[in-house]
Amino acid sequence: MKEIWDNRMAFILASIGSAIGLGNIWRFPYIAYRYGGGAFLIPYLIALFTAGIPLLILEFTLGHKTENAAPLAFASYRKRWKWLGWFAVAVAFGIVCYYTVIMSWSFIYFFHSFSLSWGNIPEYFFNNMVLERSGSPLQLGGINILVLVFLVVTWMAIYYSIYNGVKTVGKVVYVTVILPWLILLIFIIRGITLPGAMTGLSYYLTPNFAALKDPVVWVNAYAQIFFTLSVGLGIMIAYSSYLPRKADLINNAFIIGFANCFTSFLAGIAVFSSLGFLAHQTGQDVANVVASGPGLAFVVYPTIINMLPFGNRVFGALFFMMLLTLGIDSAFSLVEAASKATIEQWKISRRTLNLFIAGTGILIGLIFTTRAGIYWLDIIDHYLCCYGLVIVGFLEAIFVGYFINTESFRSYMNEQSEIKAGRWWIFFVKIVVPVVLLGTLGYGAYQEFLTPYGGYPTSVLIVGFGFLLILTLVAIMLSKKERRL
Repeated sequence: MKEIWDNRMAFILASIGSAIGLGNIWRFPYIAYRYGGGAFLIPYLIALFTAGIPLLILEFTLGHKTENAAPLAFASYRKRWKWLGWFAVAVAFGIVCYYTVIMSWSFIYFFHSFSLSWGNIPEYFFNNMVLERSGSPLQLGGINILVLVFLVVTWMAIYYSIYNGVKTVGKVVYVTVILPWLILLIFIIRGITLPGAMTGLSYYLTPNFAALKDPVVWVNAYAQIFFTLSVGLGIMIAYSSYLPRKADLINNAFIIGFANCFTSFLAGIAVFSSLGFLAHQTGQDVANVVASGPGLAFVVYPTIINMLPFGNRVFGALFFMMLLTLGIDSAFSLVEAASKATIEQWKISRRTLNLFIAGTGILIGLIFTTRAGIYWLDIIDHYLCCYGLVIVGFLEAIFVGYFINTESFRSYMNEQSEIKAGRWWIFFVKIVVPVVLLGTLGYGAYQEFLTPYGGYPTSVLIVGFGFLLILTLVAIMLSKKERRL
């Protein structure tokens, strides 16, 4: 019997939960900070309308029409394209291997929040006390046991969240989606009342048009849209396969896309108002006040917590609970993409499979629990998001635009939806998305060839690229396997 969502709201909340996660609270602010604040918002919104929503509609339709996860969804049209579905799933699994480590940090901070252990030097506390950060990616320095312990706890939470598939997910998301919005609102209100907050918000909201000439900004804007919308990961294909008929696919895509980007925008207000405060306190420019990176949320948000007029410990605990609830539904959606694809291929027991996925995730995640883990997290995140996700999005557009009957595909989505997709959707999928993604990928790669990403040694970046290549080879190997009948 086909699994289906309990109701439309469960699907929307689950999809929003997958889209809205640590990528909004953690990744969006530091990417915006790294690439010019307000200047980043322009390509980000353009990416939403030219690629994010069109591809979200595409994935919803593909999953709903075929009732399969990504590999068999593509194979149902063209058997040789099954590898693309497996590649999307492989990228999703690669992301969850480091995503769970960030959740592990959140667990640690949740317990530290009751004593505000970070004191007045959150950046020092994060790098030296929590991560015990080494000097470079090549100085692994052994495993940080505390991070490893909470990595195991995180995977246990993911396992039980998807214990019974969409039936469990549909209940969990009512808490893990609604609660974070309420907590984020508290931090926005407090952030904008800090001295110097307006300076930070001005940096965030004032576009620097000169930055738009840098193609790397555009590459990261499209990568961020893909990351936060969960496009190119097989998640939305899997989730939409559980929908009943007449599921209003197009309307759902717009609701989820807008909810995701609005949450990112709000998170930016909370972060940049606090950065303005830090600049005010230290007498520096906002652009120089703190080094951006994956740890930005673990430095800036504790600063806001310190400045709350009352209930610091309570709000600290609530904030890191928010990170955990945001993270858990994104994490189990990443796992669900792999789980459903594998179950369809080999008819394995869901619970046995999820245990295997969790164990494999912990083993791969060991590199991110070392003292050099944050460096490798930054590198792998860069290659999977700026290349892996964008490549999947590009090939999805090529597949639907040129290898199947695109007009028939559009007719199907319109039959299922109240809002209709005009020929603009075909134009975006066939022309705009492929041209923009190929152009940004090509120029971004060229720039990286000239100036290695993040100033890391070339040998280190080759390892990061090699991880993406391994996922590609795994996807090709899996696509050669025949479905067990």
